[in-house]
Amino acid sequence: MKLYVPHAGHMEGLQDLLACPEDIYAVYMAGAPDYVGTGRTNLSAPGLEEIREQTEYAHEKGVKMEVVLNSSCMGGQHLTPQGFNKINWYFDQLNKSGIDSITVAEPYFVEMLSREYDMEVVVSVLSFVDSPQKAVFYEELGADTIVIDPAVNRDFQKLEAIKESVSCGLKLLVNEGCLYQCPFRYAHFNFFSHANGPGPKLNVLDDYYYYKCLSLRINDPQQLIKSPWIRPEDLKEYEHITDTFKIGGRTHFPNWILNNVRAYAGRHYDGNLMDLLDCPKDIRDLFYIPNKELEGAISQWKRCDKVCIRCGYCKRLTERVVQIYSSEGEQQLLQPLNTERSI
Repeated sequence: MKLYVPHAGHMEGLQDLLACPEDIYAVYMAGAPDYVGTGRTNLSAPGLEEIREQTEYAHEKGVKMEVVLNSSCMGGQHLTPQGFNKINWYFDQLNKSGIDSITVAEPYFVEMLSREYDMEVVVSVLSFVDSPQKAVFYEELGADTIVIDPAVNRDFQKLEAIKESVSCGLKLLVNEGCLYQCPFRYAHFNFFSHANGPGPKLNVLDDYYYYKCLSLRINDPQQLIKSPWIRPEDLKEYEHITDTFKIGGRTHFPNWILNNVRAYAGRHYDGNLMDLLDCPKDIRDLFYIPNKELEGAISQWKRCDKVCIRCGYCKRLTERVVQIYSSEGEQQLLQPLNTERSI
């Protein structure tokens, strides 16, 4: 199994992650937002020299290095002479730094990188590859690997069709904590791409999408179960699709990341599933989902037609296993969940 692990971007964090690198195939981090943005907030923005040093350190540990520049919107800057020259120069410097792969969402970058560089070209989840037809298009553009849209993580018919249609590598994001079929997904990542990319910087009042998404999950906890995560125990169900899995969460601290590495490398987690999900702390600290109680749910999801109004399985599962933390002084108590009321 090839496990891709998030990294905040500074040497100290990388050293913590790779103290015992046996279970880690590759680490990935963001590049400098001055050239191409990313779909997440940057906790750090390593310069080229830092990227080179960290890449060398990872290689010494037998671990590959990937840089993520997966802006979903460049505002057309990459198609201007000045923007193209600036970005092309940065790609050239990354190539010289020795990184093994580069993840992008912009189709133009996929084709450009595949023609001009030897770095492995990875298509980001923010390209939303959710069908065999789209996968073929990206492979023809030059993709070496495609990270499949997590929205189809439980749609095995589509996963198998994608596998059958392309010869490039496939990668699955295992701990996605976002809403299934989120209506804000495109707009939110476009917002992040501009907020965490080249200037001019935005002077926004608030992140509407974040708080709206948060409230939807708090008031309808079924959405937590419907999120397209993959349990560590269920990786075996995906081995005929790929042997390459990605842990999301490069805005988290190394101890959180290492907890995920241990769980997914060991294919077992005895605790709160929320501990593993890449989702806001506000939600992780509110809900308790005993991972062991979800054993066997994958069998239902493999045959599910995803028409929730007819099925109701996730609603029943939520009522049975999801609990809410309540606090009395220093003691944490668990209360059963009633999905018929707001929280």
